[in-house]
Formats: sequence, structure tokens, C-alpha cells
Amino acid sequence: MTETEAFVALNMLPGLGPVRIRALLARLGGPCQILGARRADFSGIEGVGSVVLRTLLDWEKHADVAAELERARKAGVRVITLRDPEYPETLRQIHDPPTVLYCLGGLEPRDKTALGVVGTRKPTAYGESCAKKLSYQLAYAGITVVSGLARGVDTLAHQAALAAHGRTVAVIGSGLSAIYPSENIPLAEKIAMSGAVLSEFPMTTVADRQSFPMRNRIVSGMSFGILVIEAAVRSGALITASQAGDQGRSLYAVPGRMDSLQSGGTNRLIQQGAKLVLSAQDILDDLGLLFPKEPDLEKPAAPPSLGEIERRVFDALGDEETLMDTLVERTGLPTQEVSSTLLALEIRKLVKPVSGGRFVKTL
Repeated sequence: MTETEAFVALNMLPGLGPVRIRALLARLGGPCQILGARRADFSGIEGVGSVVLRTLLDWEKHADVAAELERARKAGVRVITLRDPEYPETLRQIHDPPTVLYCLGGLEPRDKTALGVVGTRKPTAYGESCAKKLSYQLAYAGITVVSGLARGVDTLAHQAALAAHGRTVAVIGSGLSAIYPSENIPLAEKIAMSGAVLSEFPMTTVADRQSFPMRNRIVSGMSFGILVIEAAVRSGALITASQAGDQGRSLYAVPGRMDSLQSGGTNRLIQQGAKLVLSAQDILDDLGLLFPKEPDLEKPAAPPSLGEIERRVFDALGDEETLMDTLVERTGLPTQEVSSTLLALEIRKLVKPVSGGRFVKTL
């Protein structure tokens, strides 16, 4: 049996879970050693009582590894284990890292700069606008947007990141053969084409009330922070925020009306110390992505290598300070696209904002 097969088997065993598996690995060394261990080898391992012990000794009755891997193969799903280099390093460091990640699509090194975006399943028009705008701008700026593929804010965050031609990762609370909600299956397939859809659950696992909080810890675990966009005082998004706090992640929240039920949780988070977010720049500043400096006047600036849209916006600035509305008029582009392009140019230190809502070239 290979190490990957052994990890898949452990992940399929009922009542075991990632914390016990981590304790077993610490004592016995590897997944193959766990499955081949004798009764006496499990003595004194925390969390291994009589029920878990019987499951471990009779593991083949509970896990048909060959059938599971065949299901994954047919679905085009890769299995990433705790020991694989592709496994997200930030996720590996949490208290209860998933033993296995089933992956549709692929993870990339740049996903280490990931932000979880979560919120209510029933956003207001204001919440929808914030989710779309912020997720679009963050993805455009090179941040991987991570969310849970749920209805509402999650869906909007994924869609906006895709619209920005950026990276997005969906973490689901079911197996990849039982994606929930079913209406988001086409979205999951689209995400997998340029990003990844992840699950720690065996392929045919159906979502339930326990699986969503488990999913949430992965969203926060593989992110440097969590952005909450509209959430009631009692909501799954706040569970994710709580887990993010326990994991030492940064917390961000979009403020809302004091009489809005959907903003009760986000306003409370801000009251408790989450960073208030009014624009994507508030998060990018935290990351230290922007270090504006004066151009070196003694050396001629080399013309930047820009995409078509970036070049149109950059050239439209001319040599003077320019208002956003003027740039929209000069380029003929939608305001949102001009705004996102300016943000990308700003990150590359080619443009900087000045007083009065104007922008100016730094080259």
C-alpha cells in the first residue's frame, strides 16, 4: 500500500478525524505504520479509546480504498495528502489540518497569498455590491479568493474573482461527487478550470450540518485572513471568523447599517477589533503590497509591459493628475474596470492616488 492510499483509508474511517490522525502520526510515524500497527502499539495514544481502536484494527471493513480512488480518477480529482509538497503550508500548521484534500483543478504557489471571503446566504443589494466589487479588485490585484461555494456572498465572491480573470478556490462541505448546492455545479466546474475546488470528505459524502463548520476551518486555514461581508449575529460566516481568530489569521469586516440584521455580525466583529474595510486597498495595505516611492529622476524610466486594458488606462492619464470620471470618458471602459485596472497599476507602482480622487503616473 502506498502512503497516499493509506492516508485515504485513514480519512475514510468513521470517528477518527484529523486531530486523532495527527496524534497517531506523531506516535507511529506514518499512515502505513498506523494501518499495520498491532493493538499494543496504540496504547496510551490520546483519543484512541475502545471504539476507535476497533475501527483501526478492522480498518479494511470501513474503507474500500481502491473503489474510492477509482471514483476520484473518473471524476478527474487528485488526492493531496498531508505529506505532499502541494499541500498548503498555512493549512498544514493549524490544530486540525485535513488529512486529505480532494482537488478538482489545481493549487499553485501563489495561493499562499489567499483571502477568505464569506458572508450571508441572503445578502442585501448593498452586500451583493460589496462582495462583487471587493472580490473583483482583490482577485485582479493577485489575491487568491477563497470561499465556500455556498449561496449568496460565497457565490458572488467566486464569480467576481473569475470575472477579474483571477484565482479563486472553493472549499465545499461535501464530497466532490455530491457538490452542494447542486445549482453551483456549473460554477464549480468553471472554478476548476483556472483555480481549484477542494474537499476533505470522501467523494460521495453528502453535506450535513456538521460538515459546514469543518469546511469553514479550511477556508480560514489556507488564508492569511478572512473578510466578512454581511453576516447576522448568528451565522456560519461568524463561525469562520471565530476559527480564523483561533488560527491567528487577520479579520476584516465590511460595516453596515446599524438596523440591518445582515450587518449585525459584521458590525460586532468591527466592535471587537476586526479591521473595518471600506475598499480593497485597506486589505492590500495590510499585506504590505504597496510601497510607493518617488521615481529616480536621474535614470530614464523604462516603459512598462502592460496588457491592452492596462495600457489604455495608463496612457489616458497623460502627464497630469486625472479624475476617475475623466479616465472613464477617455478610455470608454466601465467605471468598475477602470477602478480595478488603476488598483493593478498602483500595485505595480506605476500609478498613485493623490488628493481629490485623482490619479497620477509615477513614471
